[in-house]
Amino acid sequence: MSMTIQVPSIKCEGCADTITKEIKVHDENAKVTVDIANKTVEVDSDTLSESSVKQSIEIVGHKVA
Repeated sequence: MSMTIQVPSIKCEGCADTITKEIKVHDENAKVTVDIANKTVEVDSDTLSESSVKQSIEIVGHKVA
C-alpha cells in the first residue's frame, strides 16, 4: 500500500532520516521517500497501515497534518 502523509514539522535531512529509520523499524522493506520542501512522507509498505505510519512519525516527535 502506498500513502503520502503531510508532516509540517519536517525541516531538514535529519528529520527525514529520523522518520525513515523509525518507519523501517516496523517494516524494513518499506520504501520511504521524504520530501523536505513539500513536507511530505511517502511510504510504500505491504505490512503497515496509514495509522501505524502516522504513529511512527509522531513517536519521533513530528506532527502529522
